Amino acid sequence: MLETRFPRPLGDIGHPDTFHFAVRRRVVQGATAERVVRGSDPTLMQPFIDVATELVDEGCAAISTSCGFLARWQRELQAALPVPLWSSALLQLAEQQALGRRCGVITIEAASLGVAHLESVGADPATPVEGISPGSALHRTLLQDLPVLDRDDAQAQVLAAAARLRAREPRIDTLVLECTNLPPYAAALRRACGLQVLDVVTLLNARMAALPG
Repeated sequence: MLETRFPRPLGDIGHPDTFHFAVRRRVVQGATAERVVRGSDPTLMQPFIDVATELVDEGCAAISTSCGFLARWQRELQAALPVPLWSSALLQLAEQQALGRRCGVITIEAASLGVAHLESVGADPATPVEGISPGSALHRTLLQDLPVLDRDDAQAQVLAAAARLRAREPRIDTLVLECTNLPPYAAALRRACGLQVLDVVTLLNARMAALPG
């Protein structure tokens, strides 16, 4: 988990009732949202590896993260751990694209999500990306780590980003929510657009169910 204080409603990866399987959460000290989203410092990987190793030693069968931008280090993080490491909802892109689906990504900050993030999870580097409006209440809450969340604004921002993306890329049939704080609005997005919507919750539910034993 990133070191954050912003609210985490049901559906957010940090809410205790989002998943129906057992979850242990640990905070990586110093891993702020701004540092992870807007930076590319490889020294940030080791603190995540250290915390993940502690969780594995406690018996955890798989590891995830609370920021989709850690897709940038998917290969390196996985190589350091003896259990599956699922860094980001973006891991679903390659699977869906292999099935012939036309995917688009909604992210908290489009200016910071680049080719390196997509290539690190095996996705098409030309996958279209649309961000939440810079300076919006949701953008400020998550990137500035504010202690308040306007859920009406958050949902409106997600729907608006999807509308902009579909206007640019009308052939899209699958939306992937990069940000682990956006799943609370996934149901509203499915109703609004009628498309397949994937996020970190769909990723972890599917992959945990597929683990042996």
